[in-house]
Amino acid sequence: MELDYGAIGKRIKIARIKADLTQEKLAEHVGISPTHLSNIETGTTRVSLSTMVCLANALSVTMDDLLCDNLVKARVQFERDIEAILADCDAWEIRIIKDMAHALKASLRSAKKT
Repeated sequence: MELDYGAIGKRIKIARIKADLTQEKLAEHVGISPTHLSNIETGTTRVSLSTMVCLANALSVTMDDLLCDNLVKARVQFERDIEAILADCDAWEIRIIKDMAHALKASLRSAKKT
């Protein structure tokens, strides 16, 4: 199985922005160059396990948070992602999203049977 470094990089970038850190500050905290961090965030370079652990610790996130797109069993993280998407929605938006999720689920299950 090949890891999706682009997805890992996107999650690192999102966590960095949520932590209100610049690439320079995070790179300094982790002990890597800002250029290397930029390459990690864009998925153009592979990130080592030790650097991943340092990034997760610096960003106060779990490794699951950063790797969930590559994991088969990452339900909890995806549920948190959905919760975060819904957090700032008003009642109308929630209703529309609920209806869309219900229709999508039915469509997925229907397609699975064929």
